[in-house]
Amino acid sequence: TAGAGGYDQIIVGPNDRNLASGDVLFIDLGATFDGYFCDFDRNFACGDIDDETRRTQDIVWRATEAGIAAARPGATPADLAAAMVSVMADAGATGGNVGRLGHGLGLQLTEPPSNMTGDETVLEPGMVMTIEPGMDYGGGKMLVHEENVVITEDGCRLLTTRAPRDMWKIN
Repeated sequence: TAGAGGYDQIIVGPNDRNLASGDVLFIDLGATFDGYFCDFDRNFACGDIDDETRRTQDIVWRATEAGIAAARPGATPADLAAAMVSVMADAGATGGNVGRLGHGLGLQLTEPPSNMTGDETVLEPGMVMTIEPGMDYGGGKMLVHEENVVITEDGCRLLTTRAPRDMWKIN
């Protein structure tokens, strides 16, 4: 999905619109291995992006870092969501409209628990979660980051290769 300075929907069908300078190309990826899913996304700048998009990218990237740091045994998905929302709120941002900031991952692409207020499921070693903050900006645009982590005995381990802080640029 692409749009000038960002995208306005996460899932849309194909169209005939060509990518243009200033667009953000959002690619949501996944695969299965022995029946287990992975689910992550990456954003690509088409040419030069504007300052508001660059700022939003930085906020959402930092919110992802906060979610990863909060993912540990004994924490809850509500704790992960609060860590991500705190970064976005401190930057004066509003969250996305998806209602959650990540989810469990395993034999289904989307499983409980959900990183959202009120989900008090206690995270335990071996659980796999997505860390997926999203932010609305620019009059109807949004940016989302998504990484996968497994909860370990003393924290979490990133299962995806971490997206760079600055968007990859394609011409």
